[in-house]
Amino acid sequence: MTQISKALTAKDILGNPDYQAISYGGYREKTRDIQPTVPQLKEDLKILFAMGIKVIRTYNVQPKLPHASNILKAIKELKKEDSNFEMYVMLGAWIDCLNAWTEKEPNHDVESPNNAGEIDRAVALANEYPDIVKIIAVGNEAMVKWATSYYVKPEVILKWVNHLQSLKKNGKLSKDLWITSSDDFSSWGGGDSQYHVEDLDKLIEAVDYISMHTYPYHNSHYHPQFWAVPDAHKNIPNATKIEMTMERSVRFSQEQYEAVKSYVKRLGVDKPIHIGEAGWATISNGHYGPSGSRATDEYKQGLYYKLMRRWTNRVGITCFYFEAFNEQWKDSQNINGSENHFGLFTIDGKAKYPIWDLVDKGVFEGLTRDGNLISKTYNGDKNELLKDVLVPPLEFEIFAGR
Repeated sequence: MTQISKALTAKDILGNPDYQAISYGGYREKTRDIQPTVPQLKEDLKILFAMGIKVIRTYNVQPKLPHASNILKAIKELKKEDSNFEMYVMLGAWIDCLNAWTEKEPNHDVESPNNAGEIDRAVALANEYPDIVKIIAVGNEAMVKWATSYYVKPEVILKWVNHLQSLKKNGKLSKDLWITSSDDFSSWGGGDSQYHVEDLDKLIEAVDYISMHTYPYHNSHYHPQFWAVPDAHKNIPNATKIEMTMERSVRFSQEQYEAVKSYVKRLGVDKPIHIGEAGWATISNGHYGPSGSRATDEYKQGLYYKLMRRWTNRVGITCFYFEAFNEQWKDSQNINGSENHFGLFTIDGKAKYPIWDLVDKGVFEGLTRDGNLISKTYNGDKNELLKDVLVPPLEFEIFAGR
């Protein structure tokens, strides 16, 4: 069993429905200065493995944040403790522009001097844990122009992807390690033509596969055409309105996937395309809550999760669902900010509606998070959950500028 798992490559794993994927951050506190311990990470990994997850995605290897390296250490220990335990990692290297996250004006034409060290650390970890690290992702939403704090031009991502591919050719990285960048669908040519530049085309040639993000959740506010309930459906039951809206949401993701696929095909390139992020938040006091698009609740998260898994499993697309556990550092000053509530689990280990069925099946029996047994949100009472469900607005509400 162990030898078989060691022989697996990204090519074998990606697109294989037996290897479900998820984005994972183990942070419990309101600051990343407080790192989860290796025992805490092992708890989380056992929970994820129990629910069928075998591939996780991390985001950075910054020197003051040993999260990714501790995850790799935790996986190695779990594999020693249990020969049946199997987990692989898509290791992220964070890429920034000059002056990102400082008081100075970000310079999107120049990259941060910190990028080189980030790539070097990712290389070192990939070589230290070749049986676990199967993918390196150069940057996260690092090219999309709405990432105004830090985005870079495609030439920067291309530079580092080419660097890593060169290391593979020279035997300094495993030839089976796949290199990508994980970014918004538009950054991969599936959206605005401003992204259709020569360096993007070269990048598409250079990566081993494309990792694209799709978020109908966010677009329920920014591009709500698909989200609005048609006025002709005004009198149908609310439950039906919600189900139809969530089916449109999945079609929205499918259309974004097809748009990227079409752009790549237009270049005459044949590369696998997988989903690096797709998710749905369960609490929002902002754009997506009761006074916004009304996209936010656990019931809708459940519908989106099930429909996305069904589609991607059927057609052989890996979807790194975003995300495993709630993380409250992301919007630390606003406890009900949506960024804190994308997890399938709450911070204290309650399983949200999308995976109540796994609790019923007993897959988490004996597993805990920080001493808490895995139980259901709302005490498993669907009637209570439904009280918090928001019905999406009608077309005239959205387009009358409510």
